[in-house]
Amino acid sequence: MTSHLERSHSIVLSGPVDRVFPLFTPIGETLWVDGWEPEFLHPQGGETRQGMVFRTVHGSETTLWACADWDPTAHRVRYVRVTPDSRFGFVDVACRSAADGSTEASIAYTFTALNRAGESYLSTLTEDAFAQMIETWKVRIDAWLLTETSAGASHR
Repeated sequence: MTSHLERSHSIVLSGPVDRVFPLFTPIGETLWVDGWEPEFLHPQGGETRQGMVFRTVHGSETTLWACADWDPTAHRVRYVRVTPDSRFGFVDVACRSAADGSTEASIAYTFTALNRAGESYLSTLTEDAFAQMIETWKVRIDAWLLTETSAGASHR
């Protein structure tokens, strides 16, 4: 069984970095992730900043999150997350502008299993499975960016 793993994958998103990077904040993710409903513990308004703490529930799992590093100028964020009945992890997102006006987003997860349930979860998160998960993010984010661009154009 796997007790620790690191995975990373990069995607190119169809929007400028200043529009794309905020989509990797807890509030930003509500725009493109079905069922993502963070409960903000600090600050209660959900402003992303170093030290923020929030909770998510997915199925029967509750995960506690904290923002450990927030650098919006450099378009980088690091979250610490713990699913107490399973695993502890870090999520790192770094975005940078591409020459054509798109954004390259690099997403890295580091997980440590806390028990057998965590080891079981980690064993399913193969390199291919992780890459496929992040590629679905690309599809969802690009679809949201396209919808927002179209909506903005129709309001002018």
